[in-house]
Amino acid sequence: MKARVVSTRVIAGVAVTLFAGSMVAMLAVPAAGMAMETGSGWIVPVAAGFGTLLTVCYARVLWAAFLRRLTWRHCLDVGVVAVISYGVPLFAGVSWIALPMAFISAASVVFTRAAVTWAVTLAATVAAILVMLVSGMPLPLALPIGAVAMPFMAPTTYGVAWLCHVVDDLREARAELARRAVDEERLRFARDLHDTLGHTLHAIALRAELGERLVRTSPGEACAELAEIQRISRAAVHDVREVVRGYRAMSLDTELAGVVAVLGAAGIRCDRPELPADLPRHVHVPLGWVAREAVTNVLRHSAASWCEVTVHIEEDQVILEMVNDGGPAGAKVARGNGLTGLAERLSAAGGSLTTEAGGGAFRVSAAVPLAGGTA
Repeated sequence: MKARVVSTRVIAGVAVTLFAGSMVAMLAVPAAGMAMETGSGWIVPVAAGFGTLLTVCYARVLWAAFLRRLTWRHCLDVGVVAVISYGVPLFAGVSWIALPMAFISAASVVFTRAAVTWAVTLAATVAAILVMLVSGMPLPLALPIGAVAMPFMAPTTYGVAWLCHVVDDLREARAELARRAVDEERLRFARDLHDTLGHTLHAIALRAELGERLVRTSPGEACAELAEIQRISRAAVHDVREVVRGYRAMSLDTELAGVVAVLGAAGIRCDRPELPADLPRHVHVPLGWVAREAVTNVLRHSAASWCEVTVHIEEDQVILEMVNDGGPAGAKVARGNGLTGLAERLSAAGGSLTTEAGGGAFRVSAAVPLAGGTA
C-alpha cells in the first residue's frame, strides 16, 4: 500500500501554532502577574499590543522558513522579534526574561548556511545572558538558564524546519518518479507501436502493390492478395490492442514465418530457418522484435535480392542473425529509431545487438542469454 505523505502545510501550521502560543504565554503570564501586583490597568493592554506584534512577526518568520518562502521582507519581522525579545526584559524587568527565546528560535531557521545559523544562535544566547544580568538576575542563576533553557528553542525549531523540508523533498521526489514512469511508459508505447505497425504497414503496402499488378492479368491471385491484406490488417488491429494493454506476447517461430512470407511477396529470396529445440520463452519476445524490425529495414532501406536468417545457440546465448545483400555502400551504419529501440529491448533482456555492413551485405545479429536476462 502506498504510504500517504502528510502535507508540509499541516506540519508547518501545527508547529507555528504551538510556537506562537508559547510566545503568547511568555507575555501573558508575567503581564497578568505584574498587573495583579501593582494594580495598574495599563500593563495588560500594553503587553497585549507588544505580544500581538511579537506573535505575528514570529509566526510569519517560522511559516516562511518552514515552507522555504523566506524573502528580504522577513528580515523586518526578525528585527521586530529581536527588538521586542530583548527590549522588553531589558526595560521591564526580569519577569519577562523568557522572551529572548523567540529571537533564538527564529534565528535558527532564517539563515541558509548552517555555520551562520549556529553562530547567530550562540551570539543570541550570550546576549540573553547579558540581558538577564542587566535585569538584576544573579550570575549563578543566569548562566544555567541562559546556557540550557534559552538554547532549547533553537534545535526544536530547526528540527521542525528540517522535517518540513524533508517532507517537501519527499513529495517532489515522488512527483519526479511519477513523471519518469509516465515518460518511460510513453517511450515503451512509442517503441512498441513503431515496431508493430512499421512491419505490418510495409507488408500491407507490398501486398497491395502486388495485387494491383495481378488484378488484370491474374484476378484469382489478386483476390488472394486482397484476402491476405485483410488478414494482416486484422492482425495489426489485434497487435495494437495488445500494445495498448501492455500484454503483447510473441512467438519467434511465427515472426520468422511472417518474415519469410513478406520477403517472398517482395521478390526477395529467403528460406525459413529451423529453430533449436526447446527454446526458452523469454527469448521469443526480444528476438521476435529483432526479426520484425530487421525485415522492415530490408523492405524500406535496401534493394536486396536475398536474405538469410539463422537461429542458433552459442556459449549459452541464443543468437539470431539476418544477412542480406542490400547493404549500404559504406561500412558505417547509422542507427535509426527502430534499431535504437531494439538495442534497448535487448539490453533490458540482458542481451546485445550488433550491426555490420561491408562487401555489399548488411548483417544484424542479436544475442539473448539462454538462462534469462533482467527483463
